[in-house]
Amino acid sequence: MKFIRYIQDNKPEVKIGWIYEDMVGGIEGDMFSDYRRLEATLPIDRVKLLAPLIPGKIVAVGWNYQDHAKEFDRPVPEYPTIFLKPPSAVIGTGDGIVLPPTSERVEHECELALVIGKKAKTVLPEEAFSYIFGYTVANDVTARDLQKKDDTWTRSKGYDTFCPLGPWIETDFEPADAMLTCRVNSELRQMASTRDMVFSIPAIIAYISSIMTLNPGDVILTGTPAGTSPLKEGDILETQIEGIGRLVNPVVKQTK
Repeated sequence: MKFIRYIQDNKPEVKIGWIYEDMVGGIEGDMFSDYRRLEATLPIDRVKLLAPLIPGKIVAVGWNYQDHAKEFDRPVPEYPTIFLKPPSAVIGTGDGIVLPPTSERVEHECELALVIGKKAKTVLPEEAFSYIFGYTVANDVTARDLQKKDDTWTRSKGYDTFCPLGPWIETDFEPADAMLTCRVNSELRQMASTRDMVFSIPAIIAYISSIMTLNPGDVILTGTPAGTSPLKEGDILETQIEGIGRLVNPVVKQTK
């Protein structure tokens, strides 16, 4: 099932819904607990898709594909390298990635994102999948020059618009061997399978939940494969995961 956040006919009210074929139905209640699906009668071209959720927190995993670590001359880590991205970085499909004037090299990083569905603390790996509500497509946009300058990654990963998510949350998805692709102006830049992850999804959830409590609506970014490259004003970034969907984001210059 596909869960979405959307606005209709340019009205300001943000709604939660679901998609059946090319039609949208509303959701009454909380999608992470009790909800009721309304009939899907609204054509999808009548709505603007927003980021499918605004996470409580975003926990990201670095160097989780061996080829990505190699291209930066990094050793494969012994345990997951994690960092946080702020919820204020989240945008949806169609929204612009804003190039900050403080960076001279902003790069894309396509990733599979996990959406947590229930409170998770010290989760056992064999129970990890039961804590996942669904999956979505993400891009961990990074100011690479600032990442290399700073001791921590907060600045380079945390700019507004640096976390496109969407286009929806897919609950019916098999993550074991799904293809991730990233294109810039239709040119393929990244391509890999989730089977190439250094740390599996259960290992990631177990590790993170041993450090911090994960709550419904939290998001985990599971790492990017090799092929990250610079973005420039006017580029069109397409991030796609087989079995979920495609994010499309223009790259724009900061105007104020």
